[in-house]
Amino acid sequence: MTTIGIIGAGNIGSNVARAAIDHEYEVLIANSRGPETLQELVRDLGKHATAVTVEEAIRKGDLVLVAIPLKSIDDLPVEPFEDKVVMDANNYYPQRDGRIEALDRNETTTSELLQARLPYSHVVKAFNNIPAKQIPTDGLPKGDQDRRALPIAGNTPHAKAAVAGFLDDLGFDAVDLGPLSESWRVERDTPAYVKRTTADELWALTRDIERVQQV
Repeated sequence: MTTIGIIGAGNIGSNVARAAIDHEYEVLIANSRGPETLQELVRDLGKHATAVTVEEAIRKGDLVLVAIPLKSIDDLPVEPFEDKVVMDANNYYPQRDGRIEALDRNETTTSELLQARLPYSHVVKAFNNIPAKQIPTDGLPKGDQDRRALPIAGNTPHAKAAVAGFLDDLGFDAVDLGPLSESWRVERDTPAYVKRTTADELWALTRDIERVQQV
């Protein structure tokens, strides 16, 4: 059984956990406060969820989701992430994260910042443009004409393939935007952000758009 390591037990992390468990994945979930603070959540998630330390979630996860505030990524340990496929669900919220000049000037993306923090991992943008509560509820069988599409972006083909396979298992089509540098196309204040779309609709919304300054 494939294991998903989840760093962050907030809305995104807990709902990815629910969706994964519903589709026969094991989940190891961690937060910055320690596994003892997650016992109520894992009881709610059921027998295929285990509260662990951050390092355990990283080392034992076949795929690892990072779903913590952008301002906290520098607290992540680097060495355990070596050669891991890392799903990045982040968006930049200055009111939460503080101003980040490189993002304000459109010199980088949130996922590129995570990749820079974890240089030996394979970061893939995922789960950043769907409302958290819809992750366990919106999946549909492959081939359904109304199947929702979720975007991915990454610099490593095998990592993107692994994440696309996970999304497919959860009931979503994956739309590949290209490298991490293109992940801005589905971040906050873009036409596709938190919009329910099919693959064709998502592709259309991410083409020929202007990158605006962060405010």
